[in-house]
Amino acid sequence: MLLHAFYRDYIDCLNRQDWDQLGRYVAGDVRHNGRLLGLSGYRSMLVKDFEDIPDLLFKIDRLACEPPLIAARLKFDCSPKGSFLGLAINGRRISFAENVFYEVTNGKIADVFSVIDKTAIEDQIGK
Repeated sequence: MLLHAFYRDYIDCLNRQDWDQLGRYVAGDVRHNGRLLGLSGYRSMLVKDFEDIPDLLFKIDRLACEPPLIAARLKFDCSPKGSFLGLAINGRRISFAENVFYEVTNGKIADVFSVIDKTAIEDQIGK
């Protein structure tokens, strides 16, 4: 499967919150920003994201693939319930981007490096 299609299917899995299928896309020993989370830890992180942000929806803005790497800019327009990235959002609607790089090994995401544009959020809430 081409990496573009693989990644779009992965994002669809996240948006459907189809956690039973997450292992089709994510390796059992996945790392996130240098920390070994494993599949269960990665899943827990995502479940918490959806609990904290009920209207969370991953939208692909930019996508580039050069095997074994995937680079994406994801756009979000959502309303976190409480604090997000240490900022008191408390249900206000915010828009921001995430720049994320993935390394795919043996057909699964094995390494993720993610940076969220916190400055864009701070600008919206007047910090």
